[in-house]
Amino acid sequence: VQLVESGGGLVQAGESLRLSCAASGLAFRNYAMGWWRQGPGKSREFVAACNWNGNSTYYTTSVKGRFTISRDNVNDMVYLQMAGLEPEDTATYYCAADQLVSRLQLGPMDSIYSWGRGTEVTVSS
Repeated sequence: VQLVESGGGLVQAGESLRLSCAASGLAFRNYAMGWWRQGPGKSREFVAACNWNGNSTYYTTSVKGRFTISRDNVNDMVYLQMAGLEPEDTATYYCAADQLVSRLQLGPMDSIYSWGRGTEVTVSS
């Protein structure tokens, strides 16, 4: 299984960014997908998740209304559209896969089936 994130970068506060995650080596439609992040000096935390077809989505409170998770089951991709970025969103963002969307939301991290290596997002004020 391989999850490869892309799309990170340096942006100014208020700007937008879209992260992508390319999945391979798994039956993509059988898995819920999610995004976690780890800011400087912080623990990794849940950001967003969606079920197998993307019809059910879940977000941590701090990103609701600003971030949108979506997926493409034809091309085995998952996306995180981030708008209204704030310096507090600065983190390494990780793509994750698991058959249980609840596990993607709640962890624990070492129980989640697969992780990507992360992509860095820096938001300047």
